[in-house]
Amino acid sequence: MRDIRELSESFEVRVLNDTDIDEVFEVYKSNPFYFQHMNIVPEKKTVLDDMKMLPRGKGMEDKFFLGFYGEEKLIAVMDLIFQYPNEKTAFIGLFMMERVHQGKGIGSKIIRETEKYLVRNGFGYIRLAFIRGNKESEGFWRKNGFFPTGVQIEQENYTMVVMEKEIKKHADAE
Repeated sequence: MRDIRELSESFEVRVLNDTDIDEVFEVYKSNPFYFQHMNIVPEKKTVLDDMKMLPRGKGMEDKFFLGFYGEEKLIAVMDLIFQYPNEKTAFIGLFMMERVHQGKGIGSKIIRETEKYLVRNGFGYIRLAFIRGNKESEGFWRKNGFFPTGVQIEQENYTMVVMEKEIKKHADAE
Protein backbone atom coordinates (compact mmCIF):
# COMPACT_ATOMS: atom_id res chain seq x y z
CA MET A 1 0.00 0.00 0.00
CA ARG A 2 0.87 3.63 -0.36
CA ASP A 3 3.00 3.68 -3.47
CA ILE A 4 2.27 7.33 -4.10
CA ARG A 5 3.41 7.09 -7.73
CA GLU A 6 0.22 5.08 -8.38
CA LEU A 7 -1.97 7.95 -7.24
CA SER A 8 -2.37 9.28 -10.79
CA GLU A 9 -2.47 7.74 -14.23
CA SER A 10 -2.29 11.19 -15.82
CA PHE A 11 0.49 12.92 -13.91
CA GLU A 12 3.82 12.08 -12.35
CA VAL A 13 3.33 12.23 -8.57
CA ARG A 14 6.08 12.49 -6.01
CA VAL A 15 6.57 13.47 -2.41
CA LEU A 16 7.94 17.00 -2.19
CA ASN A 17 10.69 18.03 0.21
CA ASP A 18 12.90 20.98 1.16
CA THR A 19 14.59 21.00 -2.26
CA ASP A 20 11.20 21.70 -3.90
CA ILE A 21 10.34 24.84 -1.91
CA ASP A 22 11.02 27.28 -4.77
CA GLU A 23 8.79 25.30 -7.15
CA VAL A 24 5.95 25.06 -4.63
CA PHE A 25 6.32 28.75 -3.79
CA GLU A 26 5.67 29.60 -7.46
CA VAL A 27 2.36 27.68 -7.26
CA TYR A 28 1.50 29.54 -4.03
CA LYS A 29 2.32 32.93 -5.59
CA SER A 30 0.00 32.15 -8.51
CA ASN A 31 -2.92 31.95 -6.03
CA PRO A 32 -2.99 35.28 -4.15
CA PHE A 33 -6.77 35.10 -3.74
CA TYR A 34 -6.44 31.97 -1.57
CA PHE A 35 -3.96 33.64 0.76
CA GLN A 36 -6.08 36.81 0.99
CA HIS A 37 -8.73 34.67 2.69
CA MET A 38 -6.10 33.58 5.22
CA ASN A 39 -4.99 37.21 5.69
CA ILE A 40 -1.38 36.33 4.92
CA VAL A 41 1.12 36.90 2.15
CA PRO A 42 2.81 33.60 1.30
CA GLU A 43 6.53 33.28 1.84
CA LYS A 44 8.93 30.40 1.30
CA LYS A 45 8.60 29.73 5.03
CA THR A 46 4.84 29.20 4.42
CA VAL A 47 5.72 26.29 2.11
CA LEU A 48 8.10 24.79 4.66
CA ASP A 49 5.49 25.13 7.42
CA ASP A 50 2.87 23.42 5.21
CA MET A 51 5.28 20.57 4.45
CA LYS A 52 5.71 19.89 8.17
CA MET A 53 2.25 20.75 9.57
CA LEU A 54 0.43 17.79 11.13
CA PRO A 55 -2.88 17.36 12.91
CA ARG A 56 -2.68 16.44 16.58
CA GLY A 57 -1.89 12.76 17.06
CA LYS A 58 -0.45 12.16 13.57
CA GLY A 59 3.14 11.48 12.57
CA MET A 60 5.07 12.19 9.38
CA GLU A 61 4.66 8.55 8.30
CA ASP A 62 1.01 9.36 7.48
CA LYS A 63 1.65 12.69 5.73
CA PHE A 64 2.41 13.08 2.04
CA PHE A 65 3.07 16.57 0.69
CA LEU A 66 2.68 15.76 -2.99
CA GLY A 67 3.54 17.35 -6.28
CA PHE A 68 1.65 16.56 -9.48
CA TYR A 69 3.78 17.10 -12.57
CA GLY A 70 2.77 17.49 -16.18
CA GLU A 71 5.49 17.80 -18.82
CA GLU A 72 8.03 17.94 -15.95
CA LYS A 73 6.43 21.10 -14.50
CA LEU A 74 4.72 21.26 -11.12
CA ILE A 75 1.03 21.92 -11.77
CA ALA A 76 -0.56 21.02 -8.42
CA VAL A 77 0.28 20.49 -4.77
CA MET A 78 -1.66 18.27 -2.36
CA ASP A 79 -1.14 17.68 1.35
CA LEU A 80 -2.60 14.22 1.96
CA ILE A 81 -2.81 12.70 5.44
CA PHE A 82 -3.78 9.06 5.82
CA GLN A 83 -6.08 7.80 8.56
CA TYR A 84 -7.25 11.16 9.86
CA PRO A 85 -9.50 11.79 11.70
CA ASN A 86 -10.08 8.00 11.70
CA GLU A 87 -8.57 4.98 9.98
CA LYS A 88 -11.09 4.95 7.08
CA THR A 89 -10.61 8.63 6.23
CA ALA A 90 -7.89 10.46 4.31
CA PHE A 91 -7.57 14.21 4.90
CA ILE A 92 -6.60 16.73 2.24
CA GLY A 93 -4.89 19.51 4.18
CA LEU A 94 -4.18 21.53 1.04
CA PHE A 95 -4.89 21.26 -2.65
CA MET A 96 -3.64 24.00 -4.91
CA MET A 97 -3.31 24.21 -8.68
CA GLU A 98 -0.95 26.44 -10.60
CA ARG A 99 -3.28 29.29 -11.67
CA VAL A 100 -2.79 28.80 -15.43
CA HIS A 101 -4.10 25.22 -15.12
CA GLN A 102 -7.26 26.10 -13.22
CA GLY A 103 -10.70 25.96 -14.80
CA LYS A 104 -9.72 23.21 -17.27
CA GLY A 105 -10.93 20.15 -15.34
CA ILE A 106 -7.41 19.13 -14.33
CA GLY A 107 -8.03 19.64 -10.60
CA SER A 108 -11.20 17.55 -10.70
CA LYS A 109 -9.31 14.85 -12.60
CA ILE A 110 -6.63 14.79 -9.89
CA ILE A 111 -9.30 14.51 -7.19
CA ARG A 112 -11.05 11.62 -9.05
CA GLU A 113 -7.76 9.78 -9.42
CA THR A 114 -6.98 10.39 -5.75
CA GLU A 115 -10.37 8.92 -4.81
CA LYS A 116 -9.70 5.77 -6.85
CA TYR A 117 -6.27 5.37 -5.26
CA LEU A 118 -7.68 5.80 -1.76
CA VAL A 119 -10.49 3.28 -2.35
CA ARG A 120 -7.94 0.73 -3.62
CA ASN A 121 -6.05 1.30 -0.38
CA GLY A 122 -9.04 0.72 1.92
CA PHE A 123 -10.28 4.26 2.53
CA GLY A 124 -13.98 5.11 2.46
CA TYR A 125 -13.95 8.87 3.03
CA ILE A 126 -12.04 12.00 2.17
CA ARG A 127 -12.26 14.99 4.48
CA LEU A 128 -10.93 18.51 4.02
CA ALA A 129 -11.58 22.07 5.08
CA PHE A 130 -11.87 25.32 3.15
CA ILE A 131 -11.77 28.89 4.41
CA ARG A 132 -15.29 30.21 5.02
CA GLY A 133 -16.04 32.92 2.47
CA ASN A 134 -13.78 31.46 -0.23
CA LYS A 135 -16.52 30.83 -2.77
CA GLU A 136 -14.04 29.59 -5.39
CA SER A 137 -12.79 26.79 -3.11
CA GLU A 138 -16.25 25.95 -1.85
CA GLY A 139 -17.56 25.72 -5.41
CA PHE A 140 -14.71 23.45 -6.50
CA TRP A 141 -15.23 21.03 -3.60
CA ARG A 142 -19.02 20.97 -3.97
CA LYS A 143 -18.64 20.30 -7.70
CA ASN A 144 -16.46 17.33 -6.76
CA GLY A 145 -19.09 15.87 -4.42
CA PHE A 146 -17.97 17.14 -1.01
CA PHE A 147 -20.53 18.36 1.53
CA PRO A 148 -20.16 20.39 4.74
CA THR A 149 -20.14 18.25 7.88
CA GLY A 150 -21.48 21.06 10.07
CA VAL A 151 -18.10 21.38 11.79
CA GLN A 152 -16.33 24.73 11.64
CA ILE A 153 -12.90 25.37 13.12
CA GLU A 154 -11.97 28.85 14.29
CA GLN A 155 -8.43 29.92 13.44
CA GLU A 156 -6.76 33.16 14.46
CA ASN A 157 -7.61 35.02 11.21
CA TYR A 158 -10.33 32.91 9.59
CA THR A 159 -12.80 30.04 10.00
CA MET A 160 -12.40 26.63 8.35
CA VAL A 161 -15.49 24.76 7.09
CA VAL A 162 -15.01 20.98 7.21
CA MET A 163 -16.32 18.99 4.24
CA GLU A 164 -16.40 15.26 3.57
CA LYS A 165 -17.15 12.81 0.79
CA GLU A 166 -17.85 9.11 0.92
CA ILE A 167 -15.71 7.62 -1.82
CA LYS A 168 -16.35 3.88 -1.72
CA LYS A 169 -19.55 3.86 -3.76
CA HIS A 170 -18.44 6.58 -6.15
CA ALA A 171 -15.01 5.21 -7.03
CA ASP A 172 -16.17 1.57 -7.16
CA ALA A 173 -18.83 2.48 -9.70
CA GLU A 174 -16.27 3.65 -12.25
